[in-house]
Amino acid sequence: MGELLTKTQLKETLDKLRSEGKTIVTTNGCFDILHAGHVRYLNKAKTFGDVLVVALNSDKSVRAIKGPTRPVNNELNRAEVLCGLRSVDYVVLFDENSPLELLKFIKPDVHTKGADYTVETLPEAKAIMDAGGRIEFIEFVDGLSTTSIINKIQK
Repeated sequence: MGELLTKTQLKETLDKLRSEGKTIVTTNGCFDILHAGHVRYLNKAKTFGDVLVVALNSDKSVRAIKGPTRPVNNELNRAEVLCGLRSVDYVVLFDENSPLELLKFIKPDVHTKGADYTVETLPEAKAIMDAGGRIEFIEFVDGLSTTSIINKIQK
């Protein structure tokens, strides 16, 4: 079962795990209405290391990115659902539009993102690689997205 931590708690936890030789993997997103695509994505992300950290956009961040009607589920509920997934070890909230500053702070060994990005279009890629980490891109499941679920409900 995963655990929601503050940035400081997470850094201390990851430093300890690194000293034990563990590989730290991160990903980020809103994870507003969790669906099979999310679960498959997180399961794949976990295969790149020992510990998976999900940097979760806070409610403030989601509203800034997705608009005033989002998120559907608040940040603590979204964090709780993520923590209930076998693949997720830790969840940390961030308020910014991008997890760049958080990732600079925790310095993951591997950062995963959807294959709709490239190294050139991913804002945090340079910082991850400059710190010695690598980027892994994961294919999405066609037809599964929170937006498509919301649109289907509204019809």
